[in-house]
Amino acid sequence: MTAREVHLPVAAQSGVDSLVSYARRAERAGYGRVWSPETWGRDAVASLAVLAERTDSIGLGSSILPVYSRSPALLGQSAATLQEVSEGRFRLGIGPSGPAVIEGWHGAAFDRPLRRTRECVEVVRRVLSGERVEYDGEVFQLSGFRLRSKPPETPPPVDVAGLGPKSVELAGRFADGWHAVVFTPDGVRERLADLERGADLGNRDPSELRTTLSLTCCALEDRERARELARQHTAFYVGGMGTYYRKSLARQGYEEEANAVAAAWGSGEREEALGAIPDDLLDDLCAAGTPEEARGMIERFESVEGLDALAVSFPRGATEDEIETTIEALAP
Repeated sequence: MTAREVHLPVAAQSGVDSLVSYARRAERAGYGRVWSPETWGRDAVASLAVLAERTDSIGLGSSILPVYSRSPALLGQSAATLQEVSEGRFRLGIGPSGPAVIEGWHGAAFDRPLRRTRECVEVVRRVLSGERVEYDGEVFQLSGFRLRSKPPETPPPVDVAGLGPKSVELAGRFADGWHAVVFTPDGVRERLADLERGADLGNRDPSELRTTLSLTCCALEDRERARELARQHTAFYVGGMGTYYRKSLARQGYEEEANAVAAAWGSGEREEALGAIPDDLLDDLCAAGTPEEARGMIERFESVEGLDALAVSFPRGATEDEIETTIEALAP
């Protein structure tokens, strides 16, 4: 059975208290975990520490911490600390992000993302073991680092986000799970084959890997408002976040639509970009409409064999009330 979780909003919220409110609401409603993104808003590690202190039982995770904005040793330290303060409820999600974020926002070169991600996974695991870290990689060379605090009795799992075949294969070969975003049901199925191939290459059991899909959801009595918010969100990701999501969508059979959205967005024609997203594409990427409609759409994704968790995510333009309404409407 697919677990249902919550992916906290990527858009700026009124305060950390609003994130706590969503997490507590999700905990009361029976969701299994809340994931905190790290984009251009609040620092995810600090936010997760607050959530750990102000929730009781719900799982916590990062989705995702970019591997360019923190060193692998620091990622390991952060994971160890969050596992401690959450009393074993934490799961670390990392990934390369993309050039628009890494070069544009952090001023770092987006170089060898797959290799860097792999080495980060390996270093983080060594840090969490509590042993002295001696690592000679192609990207990182570390010597002498060791946690001075007690390492976690149960190290948190390390998941990797990825869109393309090679990045998902990497997750299967080296990580404990895969995080997917902006995928159709068939797109998830196709990438799961890459995950299994990676597991085979790493002599691992694919059934032990955890696959999580972050799905844009908006469940409102005002159907048109819900769908407009989801359409705006999709256009932003495909048109405004570099080429990665556009290329991923093209691989999933929507090349013409993805190129049309990106071209219109790049020309500043926002309404034209929204109009380039037909209803069938919106329904293949999101669960947006009335509560009854959205629940039915979610079930299409949860029926994908091999998908372990579906994280209810929210459009960038949704208000706090609309986010809370959606959490309640789509509760497991």
